[in-house]
Amino acid sequence: MTIIVTDEGFAPETWTRGYTAFGDTANDVVALDVPSDINPDDIQVTPSLEMVRVDFPSFADGRGFTIARMLRLKGYTGRLRARGHVIADQYAMARRVGFDEVEITQDLAARQPQSQWQFRSDWTANDYQARLRG
Repeated sequence: MTIIVTDEGFAPETWTRGYTAFGDTANDVVALDVPSDINPDDIQVTPSLEMVRVDFPSFADGRGFTIARMLRLKGYTGRLRARGHVIADQYAMARRVGFDEVEITQDLAARQPQSQWQFRSDWTANDYQARLRG
């Protein structure tokens, strides 16, 4: 069982429509599973695409952050989820680049309880670039 992390804290999984693996896509895909080593330009943003889940194979692998940012810059407005080895310290960055939520395992939730994630849920605070812009 997985746990979904949002700005409000831990929540159960609500997406029930499944995922299509990247590479098995067609124009009517509703939810897409994206590996971390994909070129963001290869992801087709279509009107039917409601959910994109980006894999994080390691907390030290930041390619998923780039994928999320590039998808948002391409105009993707649907649900965007980080899945895998994202830690609480990375939550603010995940939100800033465009992720709506993070999917973690119960094991990770036990090691990093909800309070640690909620501590970082004010992801717009202390944004260095926003302070520079004024």
